[in-house]
Amino acid sequence: MKEIEQARVQLRARFDKLNDDDKRTILRAPELRDLFAMIGSIEPASKAQFGQNINKLKQDVAGWVDDYESAAESRQLKPIDITAPWDINTASDKRPASLPAAYGSQHPLTKEMQIISDIYLRMGFEVHQSREIDNEFNMFTSLNFPQDHPARDDYDTFVTKDGYIAPAHTSTMQHRIISGSRAKLEKGLPIAAIVPDRVFRNEDVDATHEHTFYQIEGIYVDKGANVGHLIATLKTYMSEYYGQELNVKIQPFYFPFTEPSFEFAIERPARLKKDDTEEQKWLELGGCGMIHPNVLKQAGVDPSIYTGFAWGFGIERMVMMKYSIEDIRHFMSGKLNFLRQF
Repeated sequence: MKEIEQARVQLRARFDKLNDDDKRTILRAPELRDLFAMIGSIEPASKAQFGQNINKLKQDVAGWVDDYESAAESRQLKPIDITAPWDINTASDKRPASLPAAYGSQHPLTKEMQIISDIYLRMGFEVHQSREIDNEFNMFTSLNFPQDHPARDDYDTFVTKDGYIAPAHTSTMQHRIISGSRAKLEKGLPIAAIVPDRVFRNEDVDATHEHTFYQIEGIYVDKGANVGHLIATLKTYMSEYYGQELNVKIQPFYFPFTEPSFEFAIERPARLKKDDTEEQKWLELGGCGMIHPNVLKQAGVDPSIYTGFAWGFGIERMVMMKYSIEDIRHFMSGKLNFLRQF
């Protein structure tokens, strides 16, 4: 039906020339009225089809308008940085080339991890960075988790479709550090390292649990390393971090990668003290123990010559205790009234 096709061409040409504010007037174009007026003169056999084709054209024209308005709206939407120290109407040539330092600050976790790292550096430890995606070997096998070992069920981790793992602990670096530093042992030097970094777990989020948080892994390997050295190392660190001499204690626990294994607790720092019972006096911070001989063997270290100890603590938990922060979710909330306190 050539009349309809001719009208389509004419309408499109007119639509493209209309100003933005006038685009919608195309829906009242005379070409459409003329086509509907023609229906009465069409042969009965063709009338229904002719009417359907006109309606299709009208729908297409309405679609042109909708598409144009949606595109125009998208073009007008510009990202707004609500923290920027200027108004959205400030001309670009009036804005400073860079923000003064006063407009930004380090995240409290970044600051505290630097403090923690500095303490361990003074104690002779190296600082390593972890990985935020890893494989099953470093997550489980190298740490004495045999295939189908029931302890693997304790680590409800995030796994990609191709089998890679979002690490649930920074212990994934333990094999890499020990195997990569064996030359130190041969020179009579210990392996001493910490790994403060981000980890991931499939947690039910609440005031004390997050699915994404930071953990510090510690590793020490040398001839004659023992539990006494482990306790003394952690006691020294904790006392320095909280700025007071602290009592500590350990109690038996189970981890596949340490033997013997312990839970490590400190007495409540002065700023958190209450009228505590003996049980409430102690704050459990994490796990520790002597590195399992199988872990040393896996890294190419002879456990009959060398021993070692390791530990893993949640950094947010330590920071929360230090500053009396009541909810772990504050750290990742992006709330400026919280962050500005630091």
